[in-house]
Amino acid sequence: MAGVAMYNIFGRQVGAHWLSMATLGSAAALPFLFGGKKTEPGSKNTPPINASSKAEEDFISDFLKDSEKK
Repeated sequence: MAGVAMYNIFGRQVGAHWLSMATLGSAAALPFLFGGKKTEPGSKNTPPINASSKAEEDFISDFLKDSEKK
């Protein structure tokens, strides 16, 4: 293999093209592996209701349900 740069990695000769393919492959694979939890398109993420009493929490929940219907 004339003209290919070779590097010693863990005592073995590795070509530069193998290193570049491994780098590009890992850069493309890591976001998919550690991307996190996916949500469905129709689901709504709302913050938690931090009410001081149960009555206040019920009022806020009812208000949100009514506003979603309209």
